[in-house]
Amino acid sequence: MSHEPVLLDDCDVRRLDTAKIEGLLRYGRLETCREVLEEYLDQVHFRQLRSLMLRLYVCMDVYISARRVTSDFGISAEQFAARFGTLDEISCRLQTVDSTTEFLHTMIEQCIRWRIESAAENGNDLIKKAKAYMDANYMNEDISLKSTAEFVGLSPTYLSALFKREMKRNFTEYLTEIRIRRAKELLCSTSKLICEIAYEVGFRDYRYFSQIFKKQTGQTPRKFQADVNICPENQTSS
Repeated sequence: MSHEPVLLDDCDVRRLDTAKIEGLLRYGRLETCREVLEEYLDQVHFRQLRSLMLRLYVCMDVYISARRVTSDFGISAEQFAARFGTLDEISCRLQTVDSTTEFLHTMIEQCIRWRIESAAENGNDLIKKAKAYMDANYMNEDISLKSTAEFVGLSPTYLSALFKREMKRNFTEYLTEIRIRRAKELLCSTSKLICEIAYEVGFRDYRYFSQIFKKQTGQTPRKFQADVNICPENQTSS
């Protein structure tokens, strides 16, 4: 026997996307989380729902996602239930569309606060994790504050602030330091063309690499290489 999706006032519950909720919880900003959640709810025409059963269906998805994500922040099942109730208990908060929406907003905001608090308490560990990711991926042209933030489970805005606080310099400055340090190693120990080294450490524009290298070291790549007595006869780039 086949089961058709439950439809009510053009709301199709098949369109619920819990990945968006998890993304909001892991990377979203507290200042904009209400707006983002409203967009999510609008996509499933949530405010058209008059059925408690369907509201509960939506809330269960959000609740389960929130519980799963906050466990990564060190929030126990008991702590989560004490703040929001168990799945069996929350139906009393969902009697109207407005009360349901406010419950969801409150839950999302608190979960993001937990994430922020966890990051503040474990800032040094998170920075170590971010640095390890950058050390392993500096040669990738696409590495960014956003991709690194996703890896460590923070919003880009928060990781940027944490980086400045813990490292006394911003993300881009630290990434550049990694790339130039590796370029110096290669200039000292290999006979690769300078343009090849630029590409290998994450720069796709050789001239830009040369500018950044000189800014960081006070020398052009060629001059640096000559000073350490490695000057390949076939070097064609300057």
